[in-house]
Amino acid sequence: MSATDAFPAGLGGPESADAAAPPGGLLDVLSVAAVVLDATGRITLWSPQAEELFGYSAEEALGRYAAQLLVDERNREQILKLFAEVMAVGQNWAGVFPIRHKDGSTRLVEFRNMRLQDAHHGFYALGIATDQATLRRLETELSLSMRLVSQSPIGLGILDTDLRYVTVNPALERINGIPADQHIGRHVREALPFLDVDTIESSMLEVLESGVPLLDQFATGRTPSDPDEHAWSVSYYRLEDPAGRVLGLATSVVDITERHRAAIAAAQARERLTLIADATVRIGTTLDLDQTARELADVCVPELADVAAVDVLDSITDDRRGNSGFERDRPVFRALAVAAAYHTEATRAADPTGEVAAYDPDRLVTECVRTGRPVLVPRVRPEDLPRIARDRTAAELLARCGLHSYLAVPLIARGAVVGALDLKRARNPVPFTEDDAVLACELAARAAVCIDNARWYQTQRRAALTLQRDLLPPPPPRRPGLDVAYRYQPAAGTSEVGGDWFDVIPLSGDRTALVVGDVMGSGINAAATMGQMRTATRALAGLGLDPADLFGHLDHIADGLGRSTTCVYVVHDPQRAQCRISNAGHLPPVLMRPGQPPQLLDLPTGAPLGVGGVPFETTVLDLAPGDQLVLYTDGLVETRDTSIDTRLGALLDVLSGPPRPLETTCDVLLRVLRHPEDHDDVALLIARSTGTAED
Repeated sequence: MSATDAFPAGLGGPESADAAAPPGGLLDVLSVAAVVLDATGRITLWSPQAEELFGYSAEEALGRYAAQLLVDERNREQILKLFAEVMAVGQNWAGVFPIRHKDGSTRLVEFRNMRLQDAHHGFYALGIATDQATLRRLETELSLSMRLVSQSPIGLGILDTDLRYVTVNPALERINGIPADQHIGRHVREALPFLDVDTIESSMLEVLESGVPLLDQFATGRTPSDPDEHAWSVSYYRLEDPAGRVLGLATSVVDITERHRAAIAAAQARERLTLIADATVRIGTTLDLDQTARELADVCVPELADVAAVDVLDSITDDRRGNSGFERDRPVFRALAVAAAYHTEATRAADPTGEVAAYDPDRLVTECVRTGRPVLVPRVRPEDLPRIARDRTAAELLARCGLHSYLAVPLIARGAVVGALDLKRARNPVPFTEDDAVLACELAARAAVCIDNARWYQTQRRAALTLQRDLLPPPPPRRPGLDVAYRYQPAAGTSEVGGDWFDVIPLSGDRTALVVGDVMGSGINAAATMGQMRTATRALAGLGLDPADLFGHLDHIADGLGRSTTCVYVVHDPQRAQCRISNAGHLPPVLMRPGQPPQLLDLPTGAPLGVGGVPFETTVLDLAPGDQLVLYTDGLVETRDTSIDTRLGALLDVLSGPPRPLETTCDVLLRVLRHPEDHDDVALLIARSTGTAED
């Protein structure tokens, strides 16, 4: 065996076969002293370590009897007897003996004594000694170190400068999942091929080069003894002897798998809470059924799924209750939304948005709705695809896209199943878990209430719109001396319908009554009140009352109905080419005369109908042929962020353009002044005088 084989590189062996290794430091720590005595017991050799150990210089010690110099009189006889035995028979002696130091103190010294013979057959005694306290301390430290290494729950390993294992403790065997004999003598790359050895080796070489420890390096992986992922905290230290020579590397490994899993679980819990909070803000921003479904699908990707689809029972979109026995036994779906985390053909496998899906009792989404419970397929097998997809083509698409996990949860609102949330994972490698099912159910529950609210709202809104449209007048007949154009536009989808109305009422003597009113409030009750007010106005108009007198009667009626109403009432008389106008708290009409800028009529404002006790006034206005009156409700000009004066100025600006047909003027006013999201109804009526019948 060569010297290189006998001593591991970097741990005390020679650096090459032709060069001696540098000395170790253990003897320096022990301070081993050498003393040689002749046959008479006189000191003939005194090492520097002896001078340090006993306190006497070489000049003081050489030539003197060792027993007289170093041994107390009480122990001198014993030491002489031991010396005689060593010199007589050559039997080595080892033990601890009290020695007198030069300073007068007595110290216990560990001795190794042996007889020497020179070329002339002369005999000498060689004594090798060291301080017993130092020796025992080193022995204790070594013993404790050995036990600490072997019994430590922390994995400990020693590697040489070539990164080959020299020793490992049982904890490291257990952590790495391989026995010690598969470590010793092997390079770290050979011993741990199942880990990220490039990173490990790079870190070790860095520590060997710099001498700066790397502490608490986080690492994850799987060992041969356990296929589950583990996490470790790894530290690296360079080993040096007292002379500073690099001996190798020490590594300590702590298994922090449970802590890592707990941290992951805590992070996932925070992500779930964040997702739920995000869903609370993002889902249900409107009372539109389709928009709410899209918001739910968008929230689910990519945090929860790669592809999300929202299906509702077709009866929901038809304003029928979705919890009937027929629906639960044979649910018919309509797809409302599909969203994906990335561009994928898997979206084509979902039911087409807006269409009714073909009924299939074996589909998992059907089972989800029928039972009202989540359906979880953590790992999708080929035989599962037909039950997930709507048809064979869709199943093939999902297979090509790599679908590997599926989850469907019911949309339950107020105890009734109204649809299902369909979730798929393809690019995300982690399968759905029970925790994911709980989270999906939470999101679905929040969205289901919003969907049900939207359904009920749309049902009520359609009923109110139907009522309101039925209560509005039919297209007005052509009246003598007047051309009339009108528009009615309900509020945006996120608001309830209001009580705006207009009317054109034929009166005796070719006269015509023009009415625009607005019942305060919204909803079905406002629409119903509007119908009653319109009917009462028509009945009173037939009596030929002056506008102020007519408002006096309507004021009592509105007071009885419990809702205030603003109104403008105009009676046009073509024979006299004039109008009689009364205003009950309404915005002023606009008068447009050919060749002049439009102007707001300066009328006594009056109080809204239903306030009671406030008199009304009638204003007479000449209306020549070509003159126009524009009557409107506040929904045309009022906004939440602009003053009414500014908006009325904008109305006049729009009307200041070149002459237009009445129908065009109506369209321009709605297009310029009206916004799709406006929260109020609009009633608009424009009348242009054409003169008398004779004219």
